[in-house]
Amino acid sequence: MTKYLIAGLGNIGPEYHQTRHNIGFMVVDALAKAAGAQFKDGRYGFTATLSVKGRSLLLLKPSTFMNLSGNAVRYWLQKENVPIENLLVVVDDIALPFGTLRLKPKGSDAGHNGLKHIAATLGTEAYARLRFGIGNDFPKGCQIDYVLGHFPPEERERMPERLETAGEMVKSFCLAGIDITMNRYNKRPAPQGKEKREKETVGAGAEGKLSPTDKHTAAAAAHTVNASCNMPADE
Repeated sequence: MTKYLIAGLGNIGPEYHQTRHNIGFMVVDALAKAAGAQFKDGRYGFTATLSVKGRSLLLLKPSTFMNLSGNAVRYWLQKENVPIENLLVVVDDIALPFGTLRLKPKGSDAGHNGLKHIAATLGTEAYARLRFGIGNDFPKGCQIDYVLGHFPPEERERMPERLETAGEMVKSFCLAGIDITMNRYNKRPAPQGKEKREKETVGAGAEGKLSPTDKHTAAAAAHTVNASCNMPADE
C-alpha cells in the first residue's frame, strides 16, 4: 500500500487550540474525524492513520512547537519509509484571504518558521504544501498577535466547508497527484461568508482579552516580527 505523510502544522497546548496558526492541526483533525480515526501520542507528535482507496495516509500533528516542525516530519518520513514526494504539509498563510486554498509542489518558506525548519531539516524546499489562507487584517507590527488569535464568528461559520474542501484536496493529492489537484482546486475562489455578501464593515464585535503572546516564545516567533501589540480577541 502506497504511504503518504500529511503533516498539519500548529502548536500544542490549550492556549493555541483553533487559533489561526493552528489551521494545519484543524485540517488533519477534520480528516481524522470524518474517517473515524483516532490520534495517538507518539514520538515528536500525534498520529492517526486512514486508508483511502488503497493509499495509507499518516496524519501528523507535531508536538515540537512550530519552529521545530522539521524534527517531527523527518522522523515520521524515515520511520514509515515515505518518499518526500509523498509528503504534504498543511500550513497557514497570511498572504491569502481567509479560506483560500492553494496547493504547491515546492517553494520558499515565505517567512513561515515551520516551513523554514522543515526545509532546513530535510535539506530541500521541494516538498508539497497546502496553504490555507488566514488573511492579514492586522496593523503593522501585530502579526504575532494576529496569527495566535482566534477566528472571528463570520470565519468560524465558513470553517466547516473550508476544512471539508481542504480534506478533499489532501485526498486528491494522494489519489490523483499534485498536478491534477492543483488544476482542479487552485483556481477556485473561496466562497464568501454572510458578512462579505452583505458588505458589512470589517471588525464588528471584536472585543475581549489579549492573545497570550508572552508565552512559549518559540511558538510565538513562528512568524518573524519586531514588535507585538494589543490585538482584540475574536470570541
